[in-house]
Amino acid sequence: MASPTADPPRPAAAPPGGRPAGPGKLTLIAVLLAVFVVPTSISGTAVALPDIGAGTGAAQGSASLQWVVNAFNLSFACFTLVWGSLADLIGRIRAFALGAAVFAVASLACAVAPNVYVLDGARALAGLGGAAIFACGSAIISSAFEGPARAKAFALFGTVAGVGVALGPTVSGPAVDALGWRWVFGLQAVVLAAVLACVPVIARSVREPAGGGGRLDVRGALVFVLAMAALTYAIVQGSAWGWASAGTLGLLLASLLLFAAFGALAKRTAAPLLDLSAVRDRRFLAYTLVPVAASFGFVTQLTYLPSYLSGVAGYSASAAGTTMLLLTLPVLLLPMAGAGLVERGTSPLAVVFASLLCLVVGDLALLVLGPDTSLVAMAPAMLVTGAGMGLSAGLVDGQALAMIEPAKAGMAAGFLNTLRLGSEAIAVAVFGSVLASLVAGDGAGAGGAAYDDAFHVLLWVMAGVCLLLGVLVASLARGDGEGAGGPLRRS
Repeated sequence: MASPTADPPRPAAAPPGGRPAGPGKLTLIAVLLAVFVVPTSISGTAVALPDIGAGTGAAQGSASLQWVVNAFNLSFACFTLVWGSLADLIGRIRAFALGAAVFAVASLACAVAPNVYVLDGARALAGLGGAAIFACGSAIISSAFEGPARAKAFALFGTVAGVGVALGPTVSGPAVDALGWRWVFGLQAVVLAAVLACVPVIARSVREPAGGGGRLDVRGALVFVLAMAALTYAIVQGSAWGWASAGTLGLLLASLLLFAAFGALAKRTAAPLLDLSAVRDRRFLAYTLVPVAASFGFVTQLTYLPSYLSGVAGYSASAAGTTMLLLTLPVLLLPMAGAGLVERGTSPLAVVFASLLCLVVGDLALLVLGPDTSLVAMAPAMLVTGAGMGLSAGLVDGQALAMIEPAKAGMAAGFLNTLRLGSEAIAVAVFGSVLASLVAGDGAGAGGAAYDDAFHVLLWVMAGVCLLLGVLVASLARGDGEGAGGPLRRS
């Protein structure tokens, strides 16, 4: 194991001084373009659902139409870890290019889909490609950059992912109005074609760490995919079936048993899909839990606050969308600020704890919301909540991957992004289900006092979850490695 204060030699595309050369910049641009497409596809497709329903004959609110969104999320969650481990075997750039190609072909299939069922299948294929882009993109950055350039690259990674989520509806809405819903998917294919055109130059310019050899743990991959599929499908359908229904509980039990089997198999496999030694690294695990807190403290508000502003505060759709910029603006600006603080000597863990504190304080501050709350009164709460997401976006990826030996960075990135998307699905589904239950139990109507009261109850719950996760992160961070919060790389 290397000294905690010394970095082992790593292949890099950055010259002395930490500034990337031309090929390094091209690598970063290509990765960020592809990364932008993935969250834009997730948040932007929802805007197009009414037009998709009209164009394909699918009834609004039908399961087949909702699966245009759900199929992507399910596939993404199931295969992120698989792609990360595969990238360590065949090369990150090759796996990234393969994922981008799959996404581009799937987007073209979406654009010409004759009915909603073909569209659902194509969206599942796009989710498969999106999983590769996220898992392999962050692994490529980890391999291609060093020093300050690496920190800035990960900060840009977090910024672009946040921009994609925030601007997905903004980009997709005008595209649907001006060109039709099929062009939402056609534009994704065009962007990814540009990314693929850059791959040959990147492959010649960036030297990757030597892989560990061996073959993909197919048995472990199959068990993991089945476990994630059962868990994610239970979450997606839980609100419709009922969280205490036999179908939901059966899927949750099946996922629990499959995850247990996956862990047992990993212990008996020479080259498992997930190296459990990484999960046993307390500081690595601490960083991977930060996006889970952001899912509960930020993503839930990003998803449901517009409905509150429209249904309770009486905002128009456009006014609610404009107001949400207060929540998303810090996500666009603060990742670079967080990286700058670390570059100037601030402990990465100090920045992480600040982000977790912002999530707790921001969610509690949103308790000021009410039917007559002024924009001036709610603005600080929304900005602080957004800061909780923005400060750590990208930073946690860089710090977590720095603790893993380069040959396993793909696997580690896959694990991190699996936790990120899985927790988002859980947080949003639980928030929505509990919100609906509280409103129904009150009986005052979704547009009135019942919705207001239920939303405030859930703000307390989300703040509490973030606080508990913050305590857990602090406890884990006191484990192996530097006490000052600097990265520990294994040689």
